Amino acid sequence: MSETPAITVTGATCHFDVSPPWLDRVLRRAPRRILRAVEDVNFTVPSGKTFSVVGESGCGKSTLARMMVGLQPPTAGSISFGTVTRADGTIVPPRVQMIFQDPYASLNPRWRVGDIIAEPIRELKLMTDEVQIAARIAELLKTVGLSPADARRFPHEFSGGQRQRISIARALATEADILVCDEPTSALDVSVQAQILNLMRRLQQQFGLTYLFISHNLSVVRHMSDEIAIMYLGRFVETGPADEIFAQPRHPYTRLLLDTIPNVEAPNRARQPMAGEVPSPIAPPPGCPFHPRCGIATARCREDRPMLRQEKARALACHEA
Repeated sequence: MSETPAITVTGATCHFDVSPPWLDRVLRRAPRRILRAVEDVNFTVPSGKTFSVVGESGCGKSTLARMMVGLQPPTAGSISFGTVTRADGTIVPPRVQMIFQDPYASLNPRWRVGDIIAEPIRELKLMTDEVQIAARIAELLKTVGLSPADARRFPHEFSGGQRQRISIARALATEADILVCDEPTSALDVSVQAQILNLMRRLQQQFGLTYLFISHNLSVVRHMSDEIAIMYLGRFVETGPADEIFAQPRHPYTRLLLDTIPNVEAPNRARQPMAGEVPSPIAPPPGCPFHPRCGIATARCREDRPMLRQEKARALACHEA
């Protein structure tokens, strides 16, 4: 695995106009309403590494994931990908695929599993011979821990964990180099989550995949990530190597998220409860967006938004940390 950036995101921003119709605004003399889902996000991901974005629901993680695969165009900024060298020596852009959050909604219930996995192979013209395609489907099913005979079954005949394995096989069918994983285990049981995460780690080592991993659960990404970004209300508030974030969290929001992770060795430890709700991205509070929920907020925090400042391998957006 090289250190060449597989993903480079510069100033990525995504706004949605949620204003009422023009005539209603005129009659009510109401201003336009803009939902700021993602604001000025910057990061790079080296090839073969895992970059995780963690935050509560509604902070903009899924919007960022959709921007990465082209399902949502950015309002501003740029998203670029490196190049990869194929087996024949050609240098081409990487293939980017997405693993969706809900394994029950992301698979066509009318198609057999074999057709679901074969569709990207046929669309991308990776293979044209049906015998080769069938062999490739069997190989992919075995790679993700399923049986080649499962190609003849329908999605409703599988459990949630098995459906997510099918989604992973479909992504691998494109010979993808970068996988954008939008909370791929949140809809699964805890025991099944561990199986899927172990499978994804094995596939990363086997194929040299690059992951952009989206999650609201720090315990899920703890052993998956090389770098972690903590996202709050559309912005990164802390980034850095995974081991450093867990060993020494600096932003108050990061510390609150870490407090939610159960600790078997200290189940009754003193923990600061998570207070309040995430503010509206349509009308964010002035100053630091986290100050209404922060226990160390000062007058400066309520007036002046902290910028993300780089400190060696870490970056932090907090006046008091």
